Amino acid sequence: MTAVPRIVTLGAHVLDTIVQPVDEIPPGQGSLLVDEIVMSAAGPAGGTALVLNKLGARVITSGAVGDDVAGRVLRGLLADAGIAVEHLRTGELPTSASVLPIRSDGSRPALHVVGANALAADVVPWEALAAADHVHVGAPELLGPENVIEILDHARANGATTSLDFLIGGEQAFYALIEPLLPYTDYMLPNAEQALGWTGAPDLHAAAHVLAEAGARVVAITNGGDDIVLVEGDDLVDIPIVPAVPVDTSGGGDAFSAGFVFAKLRGQTSVEAARFGSAVAAQVVAGVGTDHGTYDAASIDALLSETAR
Repeated sequence: MTAVPRIVTLGAHVLDTIVQPVDEIPPGQGSLLVDEIVMSAAGPAGGTALVLNKLGARVITSGAVGDDVAGRVLRGLLADAGIAVEHLRTGELPTSASVLPIRSDGSRPALHVVGANALAADVVPWEALAAADHVHVGAPELLGPENVIEILDHARANGATTSLDFLIGGEQAFYALIEPLLPYTDYMLPNAEQALGWTGAPDLHAAAHVLAEAGARVVAITNGGDDIVLVEGDDLVDIPIVPAVPVDTSGGGDAFSAGFVFAKLRGQTSVEAARFGSAVAAQVVAGVGTDHGTYDAASIDALLSETAR
C-alpha cells in the first residue's frame, strides 16, 4: 500500500438538506423556526468519500448525478473537499436527494429521491479501480449483482481490498441481491436492522455468522448506541462504541465505514478498525451533516488513546 491510501468509492451519491431540530411538522400552512438548515454531500459512496478524505486518503468517487442544480451543488461540495469527481457522470435522471428533519435526539425520518443513482453502474472507472488500494461500493443494491461482482472481482484481481455498505432496509427479500456479493467482499458493513432482517437470524451474533459463512471475510455490524458485532473467521467480538452525544445521526454509518476501511489500510486489526470507525462516527454525529467535524487520522488516534486511559 502507498503511504497515502488510494480509494475509489463507487455507488450512491446524495445531496442532503438537513433541518435541525424538527420534533414535529407544523400543520397546514404553519411555520417552524429552526437552528440550522445545512446542505451536505452524503450517501454510502459520497458521504464515505468525504470522511475518507478528511482522514487523509486520496479519494476518487464514481457514480451519477443529474444535470440540475442539485447535481452541480453535490459535485461542487465533493470537489471543494478535495475529492476527484471526474468519474461522477451526469445522467438524464434528477440528482439523488434527501430532506432530513432531525429530531432533538438526533434521529430522523428521510424524504428521498433515488434519481440518478440508478445509473451509477453505467460508466465504471476500470483503470481507477485497478490502481486503487481499496474499493468501497455504497448501495450495491442499486447497481445490480452482476455489475457489482464484476467491479469487486476486478478490484481484488488488481490487489485492492473491497467493502460494501447499503441503503436498503432489512426486508428479508433483499437478501437475494446481497448474498451473491459476499464471496467477493473483504468488509461487509451493515447496520443491525439490515443484518437481522436480511438473514432472519434471532440475534446479531447469529446474523453476523450467516453473513460471514456466505463469504464475507469480515462482518462488522453497527447497532446505534450499542456494541459493534464483529466476525472474522471463527472469532466473534462485541466491541464497545466510542460514546457520542448525537445531534444528527444521518452520516454515522458512512463515517464508520470510512474509519474502518482507513484503519484496515493502515494495517490495524479488525477490532482496532471498528474502534477507529466508531470514533470517527462519534465526531460526525456530534453536528449536522456528513461533512461535520474538524478531525484527521491523528486526532482520532489521540482520542482513542485518551479514552483507553
